[in-house]
Amino acid sequence: MDNQKDSKPIFLFCTGLSGSGKSYFVKNILPQIAPNHDFYNLKSATTRPMRDGEKDGREYYFREEPYFYTEKFATFLWVNKAFWNRNKPKWLYGVPEFEIMNNLGRDFTYDVIQPRYIRQMINWFTVKLNNQYDFKILWFQPPENSTEIVQKRQNMPNDSDVRAKNTCNLSDFTMANLTPDHKIISNPQQLYIDEELRNYLGR
Repeated sequence: MDNQKDSKPIFLFCTGLSGSGKSYFVKNILPQIAPNHDFYNLKSATTRPMRDGEKDGREYYFREEPYFYTEKFATFLWVNKAFWNRNKPKWLYGVPEFEIMNNLGRDFTYDVIQPRYIRQMINWFTVKLNNQYDFKILWFQPPENSTEIVQKRQNMPNDSDVRAKNTCNLSDFTMANLTPDHKIISNPQQLYIDEELRNYLGR
């Protein structure tokens, strides 16, 4: 066993389509299977409107577009770029560098749809911080033929076109030069209290 690697804090990436259970896992399941870790969920800045029940600085940093061209970011996501036109707002997301630096040394989680943004984050850590974290990637997949998940994604507000057209499949991982460590099927009855996953994260 590599003791030096084991001494590093964990950076846990949760990637998968909207509605596949990433946020539920981080909030409700992760504390049960990794009780010795106090994971901090990195917050992104975003240009999207605030939704009911959200608070600036808690779920996201809600900012206008110019902020994204002046602030330094570890990741930068223009999620509707492929089908944007001038009559639409740009859906910009990104983790500001200060968000990481202010919490450096803690175990991190990062919830993101597409693997290419995991690659951005890992590259940033490699250049800026010389790989100070043990990176782990969970791939969340909805149950096959799940009409509930499909309907949930379609009904999410503000950026439903983004949610409908984004993908998170094996070719996306390959293009990002990544391999997921563990696959999670989003069925709460069989899902998450998985001994392999508990052992993987619970050290």
